[in-house]
Amino acid sequence: MPHERPQELLPRSVKEEFKLNTRFFVAMVTCLILPTNRTSADSPFVAAFDRFARHADIGGAVGGRLLLSELSCTGCHSTNVQELQPKGGPNLDDVGNRVQSEWVKSLLHSPQKVKPGTTMPDVLASLPLGQKKHAVNALATFLESLRQPYPELKANGATPVPLEFWKHGHAEHGRTLYHQIGCVACHEPDNDYEVVKIKPSPIDELLEQLDPDEIAEMGLTSAARRVNSVPHGELPTKYTKKSLTFFLLAPEKVRPSGRMPNFQLSAVDAADIAAYLLRGAKIDVATDSRKPSHSGNTAINNSSLVEQGRKLFVNLQCANCHVVTGLKPTGPAKPLTNLQTETDTTCLDGPLRNQPHFELDDFARNSVVAALTTMQAQTDVNTAESLNFRMLQLNCYACHERNKQGGVGRFRKPYFETIGHVDIGDEGRLPPPLTGVGQKLKEPWMRNIFNGKAAVRPHMHFRMPKFPESATRDLPSQFLRTDGGTQQPSEQSVFSAARRPELVEAGRQLMDVGCVQCHSFKGHALPGTVGVDLDGIANRVNPKWFHGFLLNPPELKARTRMPTFFPNGTSQNKELLGGDTDKQIAAMWAYLRDLNKQPLPEKIIHARNQNYELTPTDRPIVLRTFMQSAGTHAIAVGFPQNVHFAFDAEQVSLAQAWRGRFLDAEGTWFVRSAPPADPIGNARARLPGGVPFAAIDSPLQPWPTNAETAGYRFGGYRLNKDGVPTFLYRIHEIDVEDRIQPTDDGGLVRQIVLRKREGARHVADQLYFRPHLGKTLTLRQAGAYSNDDGVTVAVSLRSDPAGELRNSDAGTEWLMPLEVNSDLQIEVQYSW
Repeated sequence: MPHERPQELLPRSVKEEFKLNTRFFVAMVTCLILPTNRTSADSPFVAAFDRFARHADIGGAVGGRLLLSELSCTGCHSTNVQELQPKGGPNLDDVGNRVQSEWVKSLLHSPQKVKPGTTMPDVLASLPLGQKKHAVNALATFLESLRQPYPELKANGATPVPLEFWKHGHAEHGRTLYHQIGCVACHEPDNDYEVVKIKPSPIDELLEQLDPDEIAEMGLTSAARRVNSVPHGELPTKYTKKSLTFFLLAPEKVRPSGRMPNFQLSAVDAADIAAYLLRGAKIDVATDSRKPSHSGNTAINNSSLVEQGRKLFVNLQCANCHVVTGLKPTGPAKPLTNLQTETDTTCLDGPLRNQPHFELDDFARNSVVAALTTMQAQTDVNTAESLNFRMLQLNCYACHERNKQGGVGRFRKPYFETIGHVDIGDEGRLPPPLTGVGQKLKEPWMRNIFNGKAAVRPHMHFRMPKFPESATRDLPSQFLRTDGGTQQPSEQSVFSAARRPELVEAGRQLMDVGCVQCHSFKGHALPGTVGVDLDGIANRVNPKWFHGFLLNPPELKARTRMPTFFPNGTSQNKELLGGDTDKQIAAMWAYLRDLNKQPLPEKIIHARNQNYELTPTDRPIVLRTFMQSAGTHAIAVGFPQNVHFAFDAEQVSLAQAWRGRFLDAEGTWFVRSAPPADPIGNARARLPGGVPFAAIDSPLQPWPTNAETAGYRFGGYRLNKDGVPTFLYRIHEIDVEDRIQPTDDGGLVRQIVLRKREGARHVADQLYFRPHLGKTLTLRQAGAYSNDDGVTVAVSLRSDPAGELRNSDAGTEWLMPLEVNSDLQIEVQYSW
């Protein structure tokens, strides 16, 4: 028989609904203010409220207003205050193939237990257990019926999209990305994730030496405090690999409020992070492939249950927070300003029937009451308050400091690293402070930043994420109005002589005074220089700010490493432009404004004109570079014997070998946009590409085309006493040591050791080695084949090295089955 709906959940008349809503919302406000024994651990987690309101860094009323928007109270209670528009919940149009059904049921039954810190209320809290169970099943069945096809991703040269990429995520690489690109600014890092030790800032060093009373006395309590993390909940029970991967690719489609921004991940990177976040999942339930049953009474029952769930969804006003195509929000309840903060009705013994129930602790309740009380007398805020409030909502303060509030938490700073771990201080590796940014940046550039179209810090692992336009639409203008940037003087009024041709050359000369020591120009820089590229700066910053910053950097940017070139407003170069400070600053602006049309600073040109050919003499030279044959993660190794090779660290592949001269390092060291490095020598050989080993079911299975999807993790290299590198990598549960060096006859010998990891739970049943491939392979002798490019590969193995040949889309492949029960040694010789 079809399920019957509980009488309490049947639709009521409009009059009955109005009465119920009125009684409930009066009671709801009361339940917010009466004392309870709940703690903050039981409450919804709102990052900025937890970090600032609970510690009196912002006023109680501001914290309460933050809760009113982040808990989506205004989804039901209308308000004319724009800042208090509801955050809203996830878009549910595709929830059936995005979230596992059992998790949905558990969440509906007990939101805070299943997802601690969730801002979703318990909409079924008042129901008796039996009725609640039926309501949960009906709602979950309805939500499971909401499905949409996943979007099709199109690959291009820069962003490959492997077949079924979500199945091949590399958890270790995902772990690295998670800890480097910015996820840990909001979410919890792994305690055992290792970071490079960095020199702490002066303030952090001071905090280590002070006791709590001294910290409070000096007003450093906020800087010393540990920042709590936005909880993930039990992700393996919620998502599948596919659904989480697609969510990470476009979170704004599910959460349009922008609280979870878009890090513009590639398909492979999203799959890697998903694999890391879902580590430990016992089984990956393919929710996207489930199909409803069509057999007899079951189909009738499911159809009936779906309809019951749909009506419940409407009656419980879920559509006031969640988007479901075809379902409209119900009429608003009492306006926010009309809610009562004093009443005889309470909900301490439990919430009213059919209404949402928030688990708020005493402090959170009192904050909401304070906000409601102040709103009855004031419904508007000024621009500065509105800007600050929006930054609290979007949790901008997790990364950025503004007016001594927020910034990266003290214990999260080590995760913000520069590429290559170059020490350029906190200023160079942490997200920039936003104090006075409305005076500094031009409005169009700020919009580019929020829209993910601006990047000037390629030396940082951290990524500025992309936000939905609706979430940040007002921020640029608010920054300008708050910081006095709306009335910016024109370039002509700041630099009246900036258009004079002689100033451009003078500005170029001034770049050599100090700018080239820390900045790059159009991707060109001195060796070892790491910093913001000055190309396009005239499109980014306002002329007045530029002038003031060069005149006195610390005045506009506290604790900056930027030196003062004009102490007390006086130029140190008395000869150039007569030592006139204003003219010299105008000259620097004129040069940078037209940088694309001008020659580079003289010191960079001089450095580039040096002979940067690398010639190995006594020891090998190891150079990380970009090569056509070995990709963007190439490691070129040159030997005094004049035999050299290139190793592709991304695809874990020996890519190319050559004899004679080695490499020119100019492009690697100076020109970030330079064409790929080419070997200078001759007698070049293209070696068999692709990963050397693969765990495949049989010789008929295609060879993997991507190292990450094949289960590889590259671990770098170590040098022996002679400077010869041994490459270290892992495939599944097998560690590999791979050393390549010249032979006496001008070839290469490769010595490989495979070792099962200690405590390994699983090793592939069959591991194959592919030593050679080509259009054709010709047997030269036992264990040796030559291809049509003239490269001969000979393999020496304890067992029979014969293996077998097979034809595939890649050509003719030589495959050898391996058994790794103990250390397995393989020697491979290459000649050409």
